[in-house]
Amino acid sequence: MTEVLRRGRASLAFSFLAQGVAFALLVTRIPAIQDRYGVSDALLPGFLAAVPILAGVGSVATERLVKRVPPGRLLRWSQPVVLLALLGVGVGERMVELGVALAVFGLAVGVLDASMNMLGVSLQRAYGRSIMLGFHAAYSLGGIVGASLAWVGAHWHLALWVSYLPVVLVLLPAVLVGSRWYVGGDGEAVGAVEDTGVERGEGGGVVFKALLPLCLVMTFAYIGDSTVSNWSAKYLQDVLGSSEQLATLPYNVYMVTTLLGRAIGDFGVRRFGAVGVVRAGALVAAVGFGVVAVAPGPWVGMGGFTLLGVGLCVLVPQTFAAAGRLFPGASDAAIARLNVFNYVGFLIGSPLVGALGDAWSYRGAMVVPMVLVLVTLVYARSFAPQPDRYGGGHERPRTADVGRGSNGL
Repeated sequence: MTEVLRRGRASLAFSFLAQGVAFALLVTRIPAIQDRYGVSDALLPGFLAAVPILAGVGSVATERLVKRVPPGRLLRWSQPVVLLALLGVGVGERMVELGVALAVFGLAVGVLDASMNMLGVSLQRAYGRSIMLGFHAAYSLGGIVGASLAWVGAHWHLALWVSYLPVVLVLLPAVLVGSRWYVGGDGEAVGAVEDTGVERGEGGGVVFKALLPLCLVMTFAYIGDSTVSNWSAKYLQDVLGSSEQLATLPYNVYMVTTLLGRAIGDFGVRRFGAVGVVRAGALVAAVGFGVVAVAPGPWVGMGGFTLLGVGLCVLVPQTFAAAGRLFPGASDAAIARLNVFNYVGFLIGSPLVGALGDAWSYRGAMVVPMVLVLVTLVYARSFAPQPDRYGGGHERPRTADVGRGSNGL
């Protein structure tokens, strides 16, 4: 393993972590954002929905952009835009300024998420073994850090810009410096070799029918994730009768178990294979939703949300990795399209559970994401290694010339 690959892996992991921090700082301070700009309860869902919708637009645009611009360069410049847009949310005063900042944030996040996972998949190919879960573990760690910083800001009644400015001042130069060591799919530093077009999707096309099972798995995983993030506190307090303080814990527990599961998940993939890990994750997540649905009290419900973190944490990283294996000559295009369904699941999950809870019951509503995550078992074979041009069952890492790379973009 070369020093170029090791630095590339570390720099990309830091980008995942920085994005986790930024996104958590935005979503966990929504009440403060609403108060600062005077956004009514009627308007708030529209503002919140605009971010994932525009992120989907950004992801679709990335599919076209990577035909001309390497993913590493897109990541290098989209991440600072995300951080500056976050700061813009904190310093604005009028509602139109909030709208512009959130629009820029959403578009840039779509580009960032897609390009970040493109680099992760191509770097995993260069390594020749599973490392994608580790990148998403870094994202989870960033989310915990960001949520903790948001708690500090709320606890001390800090203005939004006071909470955001130090984070941006630290992360912005750090991600720009770290981006010098991003590594492309050929195992060389980004920009160190001539563009061959292979990793940009020009070596083959994406057949959406073949990609569809992974798109469904991505959607179902994010429906489950958004159910936890948006409804766990309300469910524990209103349905299971917990205190307000206890109701704040399920999401924190979910985030911690997600981090732990992803931190060790790559070892599971190497030992049992992607198909086995995905099947196990889907089963554990389904059991978690089942426990939450029938829980007699808050502590049993807490156990269910803990299982959800363990189960759901493996699905998204392995879905990106599977798309790269399924279309090795068009992995960037496949990942950009797949990434859109990240936002589709996020948009569907919370309204779906809320509507079912109001029309039926919140216990019954938890059965729906349970059934959807079980559908993943039907598509588990889509996560199997694809035969490559060498005739084997695994992709062969292409690292013959890694020592020639420079660090410039």
